[in-house]
Amino acid sequence: MVTVMERVLPARLGTGFRWLLASSWLTNLGDGLAAAAGPLLIATLTRDPLLISLSALVSWAPPLLFGLYAGVLSDRHDRRTIVLAANAARAVVLAVLVVLLLTGTLTVTTALIALALRSVAEVFADNATSTLTPMLVARDDLTVANARLGTGFITLNQLAGPPVGAALIGLGLTWPFAGQLLLVLGGMVLVARVTLPPHGRRTLDAATGPDPAADPAAGSGGGVGGGVVRELLDAFRWTIRHAAVRTLALTILIFNFTFGAAWSVLVLYTQEQLGLGPIGFGLMTTISGIGGLIGTSLYGAITRRVSLGALMRIGLVIETLTHLGLALTHSPWVAGGIFLVFGAHAFIWGTTSVTVRQRAVPQELQGRVGSVNTICVYFGLVVGSLIGGTLATHLGVAAPFWFAFAGSAAFVVLLWRQLLHIAHD
Repeated sequence: MVTVMERVLPARLGTGFRWLLASSWLTNLGDGLAAAAGPLLIATLTRDPLLISLSALVSWAPPLLFGLYAGVLSDRHDRRTIVLAANAARAVVLAVLVVLLLTGTLTVTTALIALALRSVAEVFADNATSTLTPMLVARDDLTVANARLGTGFITLNQLAGPPVGAALIGLGLTWPFAGQLLLVLGGMVLVARVTLPPHGRRTLDAATGPDPAADPAAGSGGGVGGGVVRELLDAFRWTIRHAAVRTLALTILIFNFTFGAAWSVLVLYTQEQLGLGPIGFGLMTTISGIGGLIGTSLYGAITRRVSLGALMRIGLVIETLTHLGLALTHSPWVAGGIFLVFGAHAFIWGTTSVTVRQRAVPQELQGRVGSVNTICVYFGLVVGSLIGGTLATHLGVAAPFWFAFAGSAAFVVLLWRQLLHIAHD
């Protein structure tokens, strides 16, 4: 008789992946607390829409600035050690933030700086963590492994974390950040149990360019210089030459312009257009998480029946209509239904794109190509958040959603043919 554990987390995935999964779930719960608590903290300190949009900007800018170098480090050094060091830095920042809150000396400026530094640490932790799964799990099991990681992200980061974080901040501004600090420390203990095989530096084939490891300037002792630039160029060249990964990166870049504009003022939108309080803001994210769980349960059946190109097309149409629906409605119930559908789309899109990339990218390029993808995500979010904050300041909180709808609709038309290039390698 197959046990529940074996069904949920098959033994073939290995003990190392189980430790990694447990660590990921703990830190995702902490990130979920912060997802609601960060914007609410800034909204408590100021009501300026532009400053509130900066709370999103300081979370999205660090991956743009440091994502590429994080990828280089992941491909050069022990990835588990990078995760531990980055999470240790994140814990220090959270501890300082808690002390400032307890002493009543926190200002809007110091809060934004703390949120930015926390995000910098997350860049290095997240990039290295994303490269651990294909090291621990067989290629044919990546779909299962990524689905389990995605389930933890949805249930803890999106479903459980935000309403708990919003409720905790109602009890006191310190509580959600102290909770995240404890969860990050717990995640460090668990990931320290993971034993990794050496990821090595195999010689790249002609399509990826020369092996950077053959150049002494690119070795682990090299700094941010010619070796780093050469290694990054290898990743960019490989991404551009691979049709599926290239199309994914382009699509993610474009659609995060519009998504970033709308979501950067989401806390104000839920309060001013939907008339909800802090807990209501957290519950909207929770509803999106429930949609993600629905997407999780249907993902296997959907991908057996629908091609990836068609799936990506459908997802982008859903995202476009999401912005239109939120721009039009003032009803929390209607908005909740929209968030439910959007959550399912977001999970299906995310799981598909990660699996395509992991299957296609050589092991020695996983960190750097992952960082190219990260740059596309966060460049779109950063630019989008600046647009959203400006539009909300001058035209109201619905304006970023109208912009997101118009931009997404135009991009769907432009990308429609290109989406068929997405396929498993």
